[in-house]
Amino acid sequence: MLLLATVTIGTAHAQAGPPGPPAVGVIEAVRRPVTESNEFVGRVQAVERVDLVARVTGYIEERLFNEGAEVKKGDLLYRLERGPYEADVAAKEAAVAQAEAELTNARIQLERAQELRARGAGTQAALDNATAQERSAAAQLLSAQAQLRQSQINLGYTDINAPIDGRIGRTAVTAGNVVGPNSGVLTTIVSQDPMYVVFPVSMRAALDLRSRYADKGGFGAVEIRLRLQDGRTYDQAGKLDFVDIDVNQGTDTITLRGKIPNPILPRGEGGGQRLRELVSGQFVTVLLEAVKPVSLVTVPRAAVLSDQRGNFVYVVGADQRAQRRAVTLEQSSTPETAVIAEGLKEGERVVLEGLQRIQPNMEVSAGPVESSPLSGSGSPAGQMR
Repeated sequence: MLLLATVTIGTAHAQAGPPGPPAVGVIEAVRRPVTESNEFVGRVQAVERVDLVARVTGYIEERLFNEGAEVKKGDLLYRLERGPYEADVAAKEAAVAQAEAELTNARIQLERAQELRARGAGTQAALDNATAQERSAAAQLLSAQAQLRQSQINLGYTDINAPIDGRIGRTAVTAGNVVGPNSGVLTTIVSQDPMYVVFPVSMRAALDLRSRYADKGGFGAVEIRLRLQDGRTYDQAGKLDFVDIDVNQGTDTITLRGKIPNPILPRGEGGGQRLRELVSGQFVTVLLEAVKPVSLVTVPRAAVLSDQRGNFVYVVGADQRAQRRAVTLEQSSTPETAVIAEGLKEGERVVLEGLQRIQPNMEVSAGPVESSPLSGSGSPAGQMR
């Protein structure tokens, strides 16, 4: 019996044989329309910003706006005391009237001197003196008129109006305070729609963007999208309109600027007030996206591994061996889809399932995955960023 058991066990071991290559699921790298996208950190800025200051000295009689409200160009915001400036205008008007009277008299004297000189009864010296008096009176009238105009301008400065459309901030002074040119900023107005978004770009990225879109329309080939701090994507698109003329020598970056609409939020979202999504000074993530999608090689993001040497995939060749392949990803990649910039060609088989069971150059038993994240119609080009 012992001999029979030994023979039986030996026969079973002989029939089991060595284990076969590990089974893995593979998927082919495919080309898909992808919207190229680059992310940068930016800040929202108002297109127009005005700091209001008093241009004449006087106490504030009225403040005629609500802090934080939107104002229109020409709206009266502050009214300063007018009495002293109205009196100054009246005095200057009297000076003009006096100068006009003196000019009228000087012209009469000049006409008399010219008549006498023509008859030989007057001297040339008298005529010259009358001419000088008439010219002097005319100059005094011009001076009086200029002083009257200056006084009228100062009187106009007692009304402080909004120079632009926009949203007005808090007031620094209240009614009853004396203000003047040296009193500082009374309040600030910033325009609301559209807004600028300003963001620094490394020179390397700027050169790459220029070479990529120069023959596709330059500024017109890209549009700006914003991701807000709560993770939402802003529903308005903007356009680039300016590239700075200098490079920041400390950071080797150049500043780009775009313009983007900032309409009033619907009543339900604005809480019944005329609120807007973008606020001057707000930090945002800027998505610089191509207007037209391009065809790029893609694989499921789960097929891409990373280590200290960078990103890589396992490619199964005709010899059924898994080869490690370094890849470079586009910024357009998402958590679901890896967009390959370099390292992979269309049609190559990439390991998606069973990655934990293989090593570089290992023979595998490759088969198609049961359901691919990229199977079917896939993500639309406008969403694969």
